[in-house]
Amino acid sequence: MLNFVTVRDLTDKSGMNYPVSDTLTRIKNAYQARHTRVVIPFSRFRLNFVTILKNKSYVADVEEKGRATKKYIHITLLYPEDKVPAMTDFKTISKPSQRIYAPVKDVTRSRRGGIVIISTSRGLMTGEEVRKMKVGGEVLCEIW
Repeated sequence: MLNFVTVRDLTDKSGMNYPVSDTLTRIKNAYQARHTRVVIPFSRFRLNFVTILKNKSYVADVEEKGRATKKYIHITLLYPEDKVPAMTDFKTISKPSQRIYAPVKDVTRSRRGGIVIISTSRGLMTGEEVRKMKVGGEVLCEIW
């Protein structure tokens, strides 16, 4: 079993059209390969995104490493019980070709027992936080 994975040359950003799908796909692939860590290119958006995953116990730890233009996010994956991944799947709801926005009254709980992540004018939040703060936004994805 590998302890550390680097996914392709991280300076090559040619395949990234949508950071939400790219980040979640890298994490899901690392879980399926039974890796303990994954490295993704740094952006403040991605850092906020994976911090939500850490707060909701989908990943164990998030570290920002590197300097200036060579920054990366090191994510330690979480296997709570007998090597069962904490995150099993995800669904991207809003896509670059079709953005999905929802007012607070239309933000529902995840039907699969996971979380919904929404981009609001106040930053990235889970569906639960959005309902508490009574703000709407772009529904990015559902994770379970």
